[in-house]
Amino acid sequence: MCAHELGTSDWSDWLPREVADAEPEGVDIWYLGCNGFVLKASCGATVLVDPYCGLGDPPRTVRMVPVPFDPETFGDLVEPDAVLATHEHSDHVHEETQAPLVASGADYVAPDDSVAVVEEESWTDREGVETADIDEVVEGDTLSVGSLRIHVEPAHDPDATHPVSYVVEHESGTFFHGGDARPSDAFVDVGERYDIDLGVLAFGSSGMLLDKETREPVYKRWYSSPNEVAEAAAQLELDRLLPSHWDIWKGLTADPRSVRDHTRSFTHPRTVEVVEIGDRVSL
Repeated sequence: MCAHELGTSDWSDWLPREVADAEPEGVDIWYLGCNGFVLKASCGATVLVDPYCGLGDPPRTVRMVPVPFDPETFGDLVEPDAVLATHEHSDHVHEETQAPLVASGADYVAPDDSVAVVEEESWTDREGVETADIDEVVEGDTLSVGSLRIHVEPAHDPDATHPVSYVVEHESGTFFHGGDARPSDAFVDVGERYDIDLGVLAFGSSGMLLDKETREPVYKRWYSSPNEVAEAAAQLELDRLLPSHWDIWKGLTADPRSVRDHTRSFTHPRTVEVVEIGDRVSL
């Protein structure tokens, strides 16, 4: 996917102010649309996963939800500690969204192919972004951000070159972000090793999009189908499933409520939680 232009938010600063003012008892989580999330722990530690304020590549990929915040001012209000990237696609590694967050003091955490994009785009040419701020991780790594313990785990995404997933542990519970990954043996292993309370899995549909080179319509299937989301949630043994990514691209949007029909006969997930951009849930 190509580099995406930054969008202008018409939400003012209410969302970052809500995050800044929040005093969670455990961990509160805000959905940013696409596959982006903000996590804030009771200790004040704040982590973003795959935040994206780009517009896509119109008319090939067209953003269908609002831009929820201004990256240039978000960091001043929220003071994030880390930004995590799951894989190298431009709606997950996006300079115009994420470099300002790093410049505000956040560490950038990503696998090698995502870091390669950062290097190709020369993020360190920006004021406030230093090489020391970029942390390359591999599966099996663990890092601590305040009271949050973050584990880097494998992920299977046939559209990415090196995807990872993240397990975030806190005394109040465990959060999982799978990036754009689909069901795999890797998820079975993760489900056996962690007791995941809330898990995020990308969900979408098939559609016709313009080819990047020829601009002719071609068939695309990104993210998991309802059956694949159900399978992945069962593999991970999720208590609560939160479908993501279903809202972002014109022609590939889907109804996340339909996921419930595909999970109701399984032991896991116990519940499917449908949220919209800007919504807040607690771990």
